[in-house]
Amino acid sequence: MPTPLITATELDQLRAAGKPRVVVFDCSFDLTNPAAGRDSYQQGHIPGAYYLHLDNELSGPKTGLSGRHPLPDAELFAARLRVLGVDDDTLVVAYDGQGSMYAARLWWMLRWIGHAAALVLDGGRNAWVAAGLPLEHGATAEPEIGGNLMRRASLVKTVDADALVANLSQPSLLVVDARAADRFRGENETLDPVGGHIPGAANRFFKDNLTADGYFKPADQLRADFGQVFTGKAPAQTVMQCGSGVTACHNLLALEVAGLTGAALYPGSWSEWCADPKRPVATGS
Repeated sequence: MPTPLITATELDQLRAAGKPRVVVFDCSFDLTNPAAGRDSYQQGHIPGAYYLHLDNELSGPKTGLSGRHPLPDAELFAARLRVLGVDDDTLVVAYDGQGSMYAARLWWMLRWIGHAAALVLDGGRNAWVAAGLPLEHGATAEPEIGGNLMRRASLVKTVDADALVANLSQPSLLVVDARAADRFRGENETLDPVGGHIPGAANRFFKDNLTADGYFKPADQLRADFGQVFTGKAPAQTVMQCGSGVTACHNLLALEVAGLTGAALYPGSWSEWCADPKRPVATGS
């Protein structure tokens, strides 16, 4: 099975070859400082890369009940990619400077609109620099002629809150929460108004998918790790969630690296779940 990751050297070689056509996106972001990602991009990015902002382009408007990062309108998202030159046959490569947590969101969203040619730069911006490759400053000018990307049938699965409420009384799906263990337990919650987790959920902190230097762990190690989390469930019987539907995509990406396909995403995640006081909350481990 092809890996959803690409190395810095491989990306550099593909860009030099010109075939297939490659469009690179910097998705760097900071949840506590929404301007920091764009600032970082302007200070240095892979040459020719465009910037996509989590709040403005990789999320839709918040309603108060939809969570902190609801999915955008799929047609508007595809239209934005067309403006930035993405065609149906374009290879899109996403990266960031935060361990691929935001790049994974773009990777999943591309599959959500049916675009299979999507990869994540393993190790992100640090890997590019470590390979001795140059950075460009400022912002890449948008192309004068856009692409022809069309929205197609989704390649991924989603599950909504109602389905997970129903799952509480008749469990068939295992919910896997990508947040840090303390937030999962309901401790040290700073991003959402309620601490805790969906009853019955398991915990797999997304950063556990990475080695100490920020690269994804080998496929066999990820398979073993997730096997312990799934406790006999097949990937298709699992739902990934997190605080707002972002780092859950990191777990979905790691599952793809491991060859464990078929898991769904709960896009609203904890921030949507806890917005309705009627939904139950569990605390502790």
